[in-house]
Amino acid sequence: MNAAQGTLAILWIGLTLYALMAGADFGAGVWDLLAGNPRRGLPQRELIEEVIGPIWEANHVWLIFVVTLLWTTFPPVFASVMSTLYIPLTLAAIGIIGRGAAFAFRKAVMALWQQRLFGGVFALSSVLTPFFLGTVAGGIASGRVPLGLARGDVVTSWVNPTSFLGGILAIGTCAYLAAMYLCHDAVRLGRPELAEVFRHRAMITGAVVGVVVLAGIPVLYFDAPGLFHGLTHRALPVAIVSAVAGLASMGLLVVRRYVLVRVGAAVAVAAVMWGWAVAQYPYMLPPDAYYARVAAPSTVLDPVLIVIAAGAVILFPSLGYLIALFQRREPAARREDLPA
Repeated sequence: MNAAQGTLAILWIGLTLYALMAGADFGAGVWDLLAGNPRRGLPQRELIEEVIGPIWEANHVWLIFVVTLLWTTFPPVFASVMSTLYIPLTLAAIGIIGRGAAFAFRKAVMALWQQRLFGGVFALSSVLTPFFLGTVAGGIASGRVPLGLARGDVVTSWVNPTSFLGGILAIGTCAYLAAMYLCHDAVRLGRPELAEVFRHRAMITGAVVGVVVLAGIPVLYFDAPGLFHGLTHRALPVAIVSAVAGLASMGLLVVRRYVLVRVGAAVAVAAVMWGWAVAQYPYMLPPDAYYARVAAPSTVLDPVLIVIAAGAVILFPSLGYLIALFQRREPAARREDLPA
């Protein structure tokens, strides 16, 4: 493996971690939106806030890492993507900012109308942000982002059947991940009744996502033939792993093995990400942006890899400790349990 391939692999690892962690974060916002009226949905929203609150900002570190690494090591690809897909990327950035601000302000305000306002912004941004990120992925994967500054159509590059399929799948996958994760968190925090709520939602969401995937096969066949060929040939084993892991997670959900459910769901989503990568390899921007031709010189790649290796020694133990710390904490007191 040369330096360009190693950098490309690290780039995709970062993108996969963002999909797994921030994806579940966005999905929690989807369930916040669907929790119901303020009274009926309060227990679900309290659980969601307690689970994502401690580490929600850490999730977006992976997006910053991916964007910075792409800019530094594959600058022609960065310029092409940013100049062609700036509309959905800007909308996604607005969603991320609005979502974070609303999440913080909702817990700080006291008036009910303000809580509803910020809660609505948080929930709606949690739906729209992954949708726009999914349209970006669809535009790239379907070959609608040519290499070069602003060479692609700024509208049809993301307003097309494959991009819309990517956006819908992104929302569904985020909701699927979040529901799977929240089952275990509900049990861990002493709310088994909420675990049953999210268990049923996870099963329904998994089934819906499966139907969307099957319905998307003809979409890819006609609208993105290059991607379809890659997924059904070179990336077929990875796609099979994703399907098997998804079915396994659903089966584990039936028997309430919530820790293993998390593993199965994460493997299923990670396999989707790597299936996309394998399907279009060795091109970063299909059909002609060969990764070695758009990579920065070794004088850039080698120091970047050294810095990433050094940073990983600090980052991963710290992140693991952060997650473990909040997985071990005691359940917070419920509002109805507090003394009058």
